[in-house]
Amino acid sequence: MNNKKITSNLASYLVLTIVSLIVLFPFFWMVSTSLKTESEVFLFPPQWIPAAWEWINYIRVFTEMPFHLYFFNSMYIAALVTAGTCFLSALAGYAFARLHFPFKNAIFLFLLSGMMIPTEVTAIPLFSWMSNLGFIDTHIPLILPPMLGSGGMFGVFLVRQFLITVPIELDEAAKMDGCSPWRTFRSIMLPIATPALATVSIFTFMNSWNEFFEPLIYLNTKELFTLPIGLSMLTTDAGVDWPLLLAASTIATVPILVVFFLAQNKFIEGIANTGLK
Repeated sequence: MNNKKITSNLASYLVLTIVSLIVLFPFFWMVSTSLKTESEVFLFPPQWIPAAWEWINYIRVFTEMPFHLYFFNSMYIAALVTAGTCFLSALAGYAFARLHFPFKNAIFLFLLSGMMIPTEVTAIPLFSWMSNLGFIDTHIPLILPPMLGSGGMFGVFLVRQFLITVPIELDEAAKMDGCSPWRTFRSIMLPIATPALATVSIFTFMNSWNEFFEPLIYLNTKELFTLPIGLSMLTTDAGVDWPLLLAASTIATVPILVVFFLAQNKFIEGIANTGLK
């Protein structure tokens, strides 16, 4: 029995290792290419490790384009969208999961149906609305609509589904102790919902950080561009400087990795939807 178990574990580890290598290979190739000269990029057979590491490519990212501005714009936009989405998702998710008010389920289903509408369908009306408000060529359309749109509703759904697994006895005990609904939310439900909010934060940050379509249609001033727009400017009719592009892409990947590693434990718990231990 022990031999069978050991064999089964080894087989599982082998499969997971192979899958991990396959998943990590594009990232390895991106980092490797970012440290090559342009002539080494197209060698065949491929040169997996650069002959000499060209760290100058990372310096060129900041000297040949205003990369620091693009990075800052994307960072603060993603941070605001993530914070706002988590805050609103926690409030609305708690209301839909624990409070009682007329037509609660109907309202929730109505809001949930908004997730089924493609972004392209609402792009023109939303652009017209933002234009009438004078928000074109500002970062406001990249911050407010994502918090109140399908991304925000996804967060509400996730938090609501997480909180309905929490025993109702906690609410009753808090009420007996004199807690208001706000105090119950702040002191009891919010800490419990941390895994769900970690999941929301990862998805929200990643979506905002990688968003290309909305900055493309709303922004005109070069200094306001976000990272996806800045990276696209490295691809021209004259060709692509692959080491420069992949060096910029490597730097752009770091914040997503940092956010995921900081929240990975809570993320896994939130996906598992365990509620209380």
